[in-house]
Amino acid sequence: MAGFLEEYGVADARRARVFRAISISVLAIVFGTIIGYFVLRTWPAKRQVNTFLEDLRRGDYQAAYRDWGCAEGCDDYPYEKFLEDWGPKGEFADPSGASIKRTSYCKSGDVIVTITSPKGQEVPLFYQRSNGALGFAPWPVCDPRIPAPVAAP
Repeated sequence: MAGFLEEYGVADARRARVFRAISISVLAIVFGTIIGYFVLRTWPAKRQVNTFLEDLRRGDYQAAYRDWGCAEGCDDYPYEKFLEDWGPKGEFADPSGASIKRTSYCKSGDVIVTITSPKGQEVPLFYQRSNGALGFAPWPVCDPRIPAPVAAP
């Protein structure tokens, strides 16, 4: 009789361990996916802006202009104007101190990347996910109906 009762509940305990392991694995995958989505959704924009800033640091303004999205030239932003803004006499004359301050993900999939200039000024850049081009952001937040926070003086 002792052999009959020795196996009582072993199958239920094994089933409970397997169910617990599968449940924990599924939850870990779901949470990892959600965290990865929120962390990595602005990664292409940050990479593009870092490449742009690195080209400015090297003094390769032609490559920086291509990173801007003007590989064939831009009618609304000619190379001379680009050099005024980003060249040796512009705000980013010494881009070694420039860095990404924050990123804002827009519903359209585009990203606003705010960088700080070496002189301390913040410049919002607009990254278009469709073609990977950069540009000046027309507003500092993704939804212009929402007012941007104003820093106290």
